[in-house]
Amino acid sequence: MHEEILHLLPDAPVRAVDIGAGTGRDAAALAAFGHEVIAVEPVRQLRRVAQRLHADVNVVWLEDSLPGLEGLDGEFGLILLSAVWMHLDEQERAAAMRRLVELTAPGGLLVISLRHGPPPVDRRMFDVSADELAALARECGLRVLQVGGRQDQLGRNEVHWSELALRKDHV
Repeated sequence: MHEEILHLLPDAPVRAVDIGAGTGRDAAALAAFGHEVIAVEPVRQLRRVAQRLHADVNVVWLEDSLPGLEGLDGEFGLILLSAVWMHLDEQERAAAMRRLVELTAPGGLLVISLRHGPPPVDRRMFDVSADELAALARECGLRVLQVGGRQDQLGRNEVHWSELALRKDHV
């Protein structure tokens, strides 16, 4: 799913967090790479499914949500937000980016994917461009390493994705 950024992932295990982990696919993959993983998912039903699907994987499951992420502390070498960012409104995105920068360790990688296209009827979703996300990241002191895109893997012609890799430079 995140093939375009695999080469940017840390070689050595780091403390990692998957925010909006859903059913745990990415959290489990990061744990399989040897990372110490916290999976943040606000929806109890999804967390339960994830814990059942990945019971044999060393992942800590946490109920929390953006923009505050009050349950997280410390710094992370890798932060992943897959298909989450476009559910935040403009004010929430600004607050969330500031919080993500706080949580990113110096030299750490922040990866965010964006869904583009008509929103599902039952979901709150905003049109967020990769350019807007990159500008906000720069304003908050992150360096844009890569901006990529791909077609929808579920075959929806009206949906496509952007993925940004951002780095917090060493101070």
